[in-house]
Amino acid sequence: MLTAEMLARCKVLLIFDGLDESRVLLDFQNNEVVSDVTQTSSVSMLLIHLIKRNLLPSALLWITSRPAAANQIPSSYVDRVTEVRGFTDTQKEEYFSRRFNDESMSSKIISHIKASRSLYIMCHIPVFCWITATVLEHVFPADQKELPRTLTEMYSHFLLVQTKRKMQKYNKGHEIIKQEMMQTDGEVLLKLGRLAFEHLEKGNIMFYQEDLEQCGLDVREALVFSGLCTEIFKRERVLFQKTIYCFVHLSIQEFLAAVYMVHCYLNKNIEVLVIFLGEEWNTNCNDPGLDNMLSKVVEKSVNSRNGHLDLFVRFLHGLLLESNHHLLGGLLGWTASSPESIQKAINNLKKMDAKDISPDRSINVFHCLIEMNDHSVHQEIQEYLQSGNRSKKKLSKTHCSALAYMLQMSEEVLDVLDLKKYNASGDGRRRLLPAVRNCRNARLSYCGFSDSHCEVLSSALMSNPSHLQELDLSENDYVLDSGVKLLCAGLESPNCRLEILRLKNCSLSESCCDSLASALKSPSSHLRELDLSNNYLKDPGVKLLSEGLESPHCRLETLRLSCCRLSESCCAHVASVMKSNPSHMRDLDLSNNKIKDLGVNLLSAALQSPQCRLKSLRLDRCGLTENCCTSVASVLKSDHSSLRELELSYNDLQDSGVKMLCEGLESPHCRLEALRLRSCWLSERCCDSLASALMSSLSSLRELDLSENDLQDSGVKLLCAGLESPQCKLDTLRLISCQVTDDGCTFLATALKFNPSYLRALDLSNNSLQESGIKLLSDVLEGSLCKLVTLR
Repeated sequence: MLTAEMLARCKVLLIFDGLDESRVLLDFQNNEVVSDVTQTSSVSMLLIHLIKRNLLPSALLWITSRPAAANQIPSSYVDRVTEVRGFTDTQKEEYFSRRFNDESMSSKIISHIKASRSLYIMCHIPVFCWITATVLEHVFPADQKELPRTLTEMYSHFLLVQTKRKMQKYNKGHEIIKQEMMQTDGEVLLKLGRLAFEHLEKGNIMFYQEDLEQCGLDVREALVFSGLCTEIFKRERVLFQKTIYCFVHLSIQEFLAAVYMVHCYLNKNIEVLVIFLGEEWNTNCNDPGLDNMLSKVVEKSVNSRNGHLDLFVRFLHGLLLESNHHLLGGLLGWTASSPESIQKAINNLKKMDAKDISPDRSINVFHCLIEMNDHSVHQEIQEYLQSGNRSKKKLSKTHCSALAYMLQMSEEVLDVLDLKKYNASGDGRRRLLPAVRNCRNARLSYCGFSDSHCEVLSSALMSNPSHLQELDLSENDYVLDSGVKLLCAGLESPNCRLEILRLKNCSLSESCCDSLASALKSPSSHLRELDLSNNYLKDPGVKLLSEGLESPHCRLETLRLSCCRLSESCCAHVASVMKSNPSHMRDLDLSNNKIKDLGVNLLSAALQSPQCRLKSLRLDRCGLTENCCTSVASVLKSDHSSLRELELSYNDLQDSGVKMLCEGLESPHCRLEALRLRSCWLSERCCDSLASALMSSLSSLRELDLSENDLQDSGVKLLCAGLESPQCKLDTLRLISCQVTDDGCTFLATALKFNPSYLRALDLSNNSLQESGIKLLSDVLEGSLCKLVTLR
């Protein structure tokens, strides 16, 4: 037996297998605290405080559960979520091939299932493959013209198959007894339906003997339907000393629950309907129209956070069709609903676009239409996809749900999903979100997404296979830290293949950085680019993030932290990342932060480390002065420096600072190719130093931006001396707003005529050029020696 002392010394792993199989109530709002391992308490209280880390805070917890039960645990207490899925497409076909020895039979069955996408998708559940095989091996030999194509048809046939098997087993050759048994079967099925219905909403999938008895079920009577309900001969040593019962699969519970509700409606059992739909619905009980009842059920299901009523609602709509009434009518004594009522129900489903519901829940409305054999919305979307004027046609919210389903279920993976390209309302575009599960690049900026939408994205990252490689959620103000935490659960999945994640301006704080660091440390991480610009991360956030960036599992190459309220203090952590071994960082953006000279000095020391592989550094608008240029020049002179691109615009560098930089540019070790010095308070005096650097045989500079500086014509003249040098390799020069006149054009024209001149792009926008200056440059463009391609 473990003592309190032993528990204090050990790292304990606690496994709670099957949270969904228990009825432990997890009330996380309860204020009673259990923190002492010697304290006696209920199982539910112990579990709550283990999860909240009040009890054994260093212990590791592993909880297995279906999603509906797992949702009892607030996401803030969950470190990692792993989704275990069933058969792949290949395994589906393999199952049916092995199930049927007759190759012709298995081929026909596979072809039929593939023809109905809803059946084919459901076959990822192994039990559904068994149900489908059980039905089709009975239906095919019967040479039935109409094979089951919807889920409701498949489960209705399955119910009949099980009933037929039972009658054959217990009543061979006695027709009168069979008829009596059929009536009894109907009664037993309705009792099972009541059990399924009453416990579905509560989220119970395991039942005790008293649960069966409350529904009028004799245990032996229920077990006769061996394909529907079975006894689990398992005794829990701690939690239970009772035998537990369950349906073979949750979908069968959902189907029987729908059967029971339809029966209650047809037999005007108003009390059951009122309990399920609420007292509010009671006002319509004098004339409870079918369309009214279904609308209330759909409304209840779409407001469900975890979708535990989705399949139940699909079955409910499908069971009201005449064809399915015909299948089950003899067993349950049903009569068909009127075509007018059915049409009203269909119309109500199509009007659900007036409701603001979650993307995944909204797709279920489309599924309900399919179960009712209404394919009009499906056909309209097919026509839309085939048309060439997609931007002109305004999509309703129901159309968007249908389109999301069709894109999600398509056999072809979509290269780019850009929601802004679809002509729909904001809510309509949000309903397209589930399509991310079947695309490689999702562009979702400016779509009004919140943290709740991140659950869909997290699911897409966890799915097997996961296709998503690039995700842009920028400019969605309500993603928040909670949304990022959900995304990170997906990023840690072994199935995740995401390489680029953009979260610019998503109202994030430092709190999200802990989750992101955990994702970067994951051995499954494929992330290469992360954009967190325009968020309130501050220095503590960067400190948390750096823990993930220094992990040997981290493969991040590009990190953007522009405008994140950072100071020079964060540079110590960033420098540590750059020096880590191995360091994969190639592109770092720290612009629009108060890095100041001290921060640059810290970064410069790291840039000279042999482990540092940084090629691009953005430090524009960082409050820098000429004092930092000495350390930057030392980086350019370092034989370990990998720097190719340096952005220093909008800093107070002055001519003296540029002079120091030019000393680095002339170093034999310098490999810098792009230098941007826009609006750095420069005058013509800096141009002499720059010209000298351009004339150096060691210069690698290809791009130079001196825009928004007071260079004037005299500065351009000095600069052109460098441009005319045979050693100059510059191909891009920007001189926007530099007080250049026609005289400056004369010097530039001469430089452009020089052989060789490598200049390909010259930008002279917003200068005082007249016709004569423009003509000079135009004439040069016509010359055979000029290589200029772009002139602004």
